[in-house]
Amino acid sequence: MSFGENLQLIRKKNQLSQEGLAEMLGVSRQAVSKWELGEGYPEVDKLLLLSKKLNVSIDSLLGGENTTAVSEKGKPSAGIRIISPHEGVIINASKVTRSQQFMGGKNSPKFALFASDGNDLSLWGAQNTFLAWYRNLEDVTREIAEIQTALDAGAASYTLQYSVKCKQNLLRTIED
Repeated sequence: MSFGENLQLIRKKNQLSQEGLAEMLGVSRQAVSKWELGEGYPEVDKLLLLSKKLNVSIDSLLGGENTTAVSEKGKPSAGIRIISPHEGVIINASKVTRSQQFMGGKNSPKFALFASDGNDLSLWGAQNTFLAWYRNLEDVTREIAEIQTALDAGAASYTLQYSVKCKQNLLRTIED
C-alpha cells in the first residue's frame, strides 16, 4: 500500500474526517487530501505528529519495505551499530526501513532510511530513528542489502555508504 492509501485507511479507522485530521495537525484539509491522493507527502515533523496522534508507527504510515536483522541461521539477530556520518547518528538497530518515494524538486532526496531497535514494548511501538536521505531507490536498496550482508558476516558496526548530505532550504530538504 502507498502512503496515501495507508493514511486514508488509518484515518478512517480512527473515525476522523480529512478536516478533523487537518485540524489536529495544523494543516489544511487540501493538504490531507493531496497526501491521500499521492500528490504529495507531509514534512518529516508532520509524519512524526501523524504517527503520535494516530497511534501508529511511521513504518505503517509509509508502507515502506522492512528488513529485519536475521542471522545466517535464520534466527533474529541482536542487531548492528549503524553509523550515519551525514546526520551524526549512531544507533544499535535490529531493523531498517525505507520510506516510500518523496516528491520534490530535482535536487531533493527521494528516499529516507529509518532504523529501530525492534523494541515494540513502548506505548507507541518500536521507535524509529531517521538515519539518512537517498538520491534514488537503487542507492537505498543497495544500502539495505549491505547492512544485511554486514549482519550475516557478524559485523559489529556498519557505516552508511550511499546516503547523500542534505540541508534545509526554505522548508525543503535539498542535497548539499
